[in-house]
Amino acid sequence: MRDALLLKYFMVKSSEFQHPQKSFNSSTHKGYNSFVLPYFLSNLYQRFSKNMTNTTLKKISEVLGFSISTISRALKNHPDISIKTKQKVIELALALDYEPNASAVQLRTRHSKIFGVMVPTISNFFYDSFIASVEEESRKQGFSLIILQSGDNIETENENLKLCRQNRVSGLFACLGSNTKDISGFLKMKEQDIKTIFFDKVPEIDGLNKVCMADTRAGEIAAETILRAKKKTVLAIFGNTNLSITKKRETAFCATFKSKNSKTKLLVEHASNSESARKIVSSWLNKKILIDTIFCMSDEILIGALKAIQEKGFSIPADISIIAISNGFIPGLYHPSITYVETSGYQLGKLAFTQMMACLAGSDTIPEQMVEAKLVNGGSI
Repeated sequence: MRDALLLKYFMVKSSEFQHPQKSFNSSTHKGYNSFVLPYFLSNLYQRFSKNMTNTTLKKISEVLGFSISTISRALKNHPDISIKTKQKVIELALALDYEPNASAVQLRTRHSKIFGVMVPTISNFFYDSFIASVEEESRKQGFSLIILQSGDNIETENENLKLCRQNRVSGLFACLGSNTKDISGFLKMKEQDIKTIFFDKVPEIDGLNKVCMADTRAGEIAAETILRAKKKTVLAIFGNTNLSITKKRETAFCATFKSKNSKTKLLVEHASNSESARKIVSSWLNKKILIDTIFCMSDEILIGALKAIQEKGFSIPADISIIAISNGFIPGLYHPSITYVETSGYQLGKLAFTQMMACLAGSDTIPEQMVEAKLVNGGSI
């Protein structure tokens, strides 16, 4: 297709040379005739076709006889360029698989059409849905994504930030690792005018662009649901105590029980991952204390808790009830489905992208945005 269309243009040129009255003045081009010109153009075609592996604006301009600026403006649909010229340029550019030089554009604009997304781990359904949401919106606006995971490792996190700066990403969506306390590396992004939107696990300091779930309300809804069910002994498992998301959910959850003057016995534990949660639940179920409800702060903790319950041969909800704060995917895998307070990674992604575009449009620090939480009833409590 590429060679055929390129040859077509030279054939057009050949026909023009063979029709002096249209475009070729034989009096000023002595020595050329209808036999010599096709041979000359054939050689010219071969020379161009061999060098068209990396198509540039210059090469397209040489084929069509237009200036490089005309080619550039035609590809950008500039109003000063005629429709006929645009058609010629676009047709040839498509045939030759022309692609703008991303490096050149990046040097000119000092930014790429790329967003970075950094999460602690990709193998998490909440982050998976967040990334999918951001990717959908980015594609609509002509952006691509670099997806990075920190593994909750500070050194890896800093290397990822360096990679984003080196690639001059237009913006970064960042979820802090569990061990991150120093965010100076993130603040350095501002020096290169790289907009940063923190999401889910965010810094506690003010003056940053942040989007979160309604973590306080999520904790309250979970506690209220347990209280309505009149449960007596609740094992509540939260995440890393250093994270603001844990602090908000735990504070709200415990405060709700206290404010209701509840006689429910509340046992609070903290788990760093699914295996940690499994061991905690297994340990408590081996004790003489009769736990009738387990609350899990996240999907990761929920997976470990459910595994321990199954290992003990307990039935849900006959032997024990369970409720979680979740993205919604894990609860639906079980029967009966798990009752959960929804925290949608997909909706958070939409909100984060909206905030990013506002920042790129010139808005300064935007007040922290939240996705509301809601109860989704299953059959586990």
